[in-house]
Amino acid sequence: MTATTGLTPAAAVTSRPGGGRRIAWGRYLTMPLVLAGVCLALFLYVQSQSLDTIEARALSPARLTTAIWQHVQLAAVSTVFTLLIAVPLGVLLSRRFTRRVRPVIITILTLGQAVPTIAILVLLAVAFLFLGFPAAILGLVLYAIVPVLLNTIVGLEQVDATVLEAGRGMGMSRSTVLRRLELPLAVPVILAGIRTALVINVGTATLVTYINAGGLGDIIVAGLTTNRFVVQLVGAVLTAVLALLIDYLAGIAEDLLRPKGL
Repeated sequence: MTATTGLTPAAAVTSRPGGGRRIAWGRYLTMPLVLAGVCLALFLYVQSQSLDTIEARALSPARLTTAIWQHVQLAAVSTVFTLLIAVPLGVLLSRRFTRRVRPVIITILTLGQAVPTIAILVLLAVAFLFLGFPAAILGLVLYAIVPVLLNTIVGLEQVDATVLEAGRGMGMSRSTVLRRLELPLAVPVILAGIRTALVINVGTATLVTYINAGGLGDIIVAGLTTNRFVVQLVGAVLTAVLALLIDYLAGIAEDLLRPKGL
């Protein structure tokens, strides 16, 4: 079992001579500048085109703003629910008394992730007879739960056993050892899983347009159904920019929340 890891933004965390960390904020500017350049280039390209009424309506500022906000909501809410489920479940499955059932649960979840996302969304809509935001959130959670779960288990299991024994030798209870030693030391690996889940949810959220849940998928599908390349391009580029931006912000959070000395 291997952990899911992510790259930090330009290795912007450096060590201080005294053992602390110094954040090289200047190195964090590269990605925002690149993304701003991409958005500017996209804007200039669209402005250079002679848009018909269908394209102008699909790419109106109000519609694009609404689609982006819906996409952010889908990614954020689904990630929060993923954490509320995956982290406690990962903690539970890292305990000795659950090791017999762990392979079964992980296999079931992994097989579920192998199913195409659109199939999961349609099945949820048919089985529970509801569409829109709730069905989209449920589908995204089911699809993103695996990386957070696996990273939580791996992060907890890689904690040095001698550290745990030292904690118990100091009179700490099992719950105290988990709260004050295991979880803090597993934070880097868990954060990498959360970062992966965020990016997965941003990309997968484009498909929830098929169950009437909104997001940037509406723009892409509008371009596909009307055969308007400019509309398709705008929807795809904005989705990619949003995914890269969220990954960048998650990388900063990963650097800042990483315990000192790790």
